[in-house]
Amino acid sequence: MGIDERALRVVWTVFLFALLIALVYYIRSTIALFAIAIFFSYMLSPLVGLIERFIPRRKTLALGLVYAALIGILVLLGFELIPAATTEAKNLAAEVPNMLKGGPIARIWLPHWLEPVRAQVISTLTQGATGLSTRVLPFLQRSGARIVSGLSYVLLVVLVPILAFFFLKDGHSIRIALLGAVEEGHDRTTLELIIEDVHLVLGRYIRALILLALASFAAWLIFLSAMRYSYELLLAGICGVLEFIPVIGPAAALVVLLVVCAITGSGGLLWIIVFWGCFRIFQDYVLNPYVMSAGIEIHPLLVLFGVLAGAGIGGVTGMFFSVPAIAVLRVVYLDLRAAYTRKQLVPTTSNLAEVIRAKVEPDRSETPTLHH
Repeated sequence: MGIDERALRVVWTVFLFALLIALVYYIRSTIALFAIAIFFSYMLSPLVGLIERFIPRRKTLALGLVYAALIGILVLLGFELIPAATTEAKNLAAEVPNMLKGGPIARIWLPHWLEPVRAQVISTLTQGATGLSTRVLPFLQRSGARIVSGLSYVLLVVLVPILAFFFLKDGHSIRIALLGAVEEGHDRTTLELIIEDVHLVLGRYIRALILLALASFAAWLIFLSAMRYSYELLLAGICGVLEFIPVIGPAAALVVLLVVCAITGSGGLLWIIVFWGCFRIFQDYVLNPYVMSAGIEIHPLLVLFGVLAGAGIGGVTGMFFSVPAIAVLRVVYLDLRAAYTRKQLVPTTSNLAEVIRAKVEPDRSETPTLHH
C-alpha cells in the first residue's frame, strides 16, 4: 500500500502509548483507590512484621490481630477525638462573623487614611466567614449520614482495608508472579532490582510520613494547650493532616494558625511563628532524615513542582501522591540506567579480555614444535 514499515511501527507505538494514557486517565479513580490501599498496607506492614516475630508462619492470624487493634483505635477516635474537633469547628464557624466585627482586627491601630481599607477587609472577611459557616455547619451536621450512605465513603472505608489485607497477605506471591512474567536473564534481574528499590522507598516514605504527621499533631497540641490558645485540638489536627502535603502543607498550617488566632483574639502570634520555625528546623533537619533513612533524595524545587502539578491533575489527592510518584519514577530511571550501563560494559569487558589474552598467549599455530 506504499506505507513504510518503520513509519507504521512508530505510528502504532505512539497509538499504544496514547491509548494507555487515555486508559489511565479514565480509570484514575480506581488507580487512586488502589494507591490508597497500598499506602494503607505499607502503614500496617511494620505492625504485622512485629507480631509475626511472636507467632511465626501465621501471617493471617497476625493480620487479624492488627486489624482488630486498628478497629479499636478507629472506634476510640470516632467517639473521642473526632466529635471534639467537630464541635470546635462548628463553634468556630458560627462565631467567626461576630469575632470579626468586634474582634482584634477592628482594634488594630491604623493611620486614618487606611481606615477605609480596614472596613473593606472586615466586610470581605465577614461575608466569607458567613458563607463558610452556612456551608460548613450543614456539612458537619450531615457528615455522619454521608459517611454511612455515600458510596464513595463506603468504597474508601470498606474496599481500602480489604485491598490492603490482600496486599499484605499475598505481596510475596504478587512479586513472584511479576518476576515470573519475565524470562531469566538480564531483564529479570533488572525488574527484581526495580521492585526491591521501589518497595524500600515507598516503605520508608510512608512510614516516615505517618510518624511526622503524628509528631506534628502532638507538638502543636502540647504547645497550644500550654499557651492556652482556643480550639487547640482542631488546630493541632489541621497541622497534623497538612503534614501529608509536602512543602505547601506546613506553610498552609502556619497561615491557618495565624488567621484563627488573630480572629479569636488569642494573641501571641509571634510565639506561634517562633515555635513554627523551631519545629520546622527540628522536623526537617533532625526527625525527617532520621525516620526517612535517606530513602528519598529529591531536590526541593522538584518536590514543589510535583506538588503543584499534582494539585492541577488530581487536587489534594494528586498533591499527596506527587512525591511518592516522583520517587518511584526516579528509582525506575536510575535502575534502568544502571542496567543499560552494565549491559554495555559486559561486551566491552569480554572483548578487552580477549584482546589481552591474544596479546599475552602466543599463537599455538605459529609456535615451532620441538622434537626429541
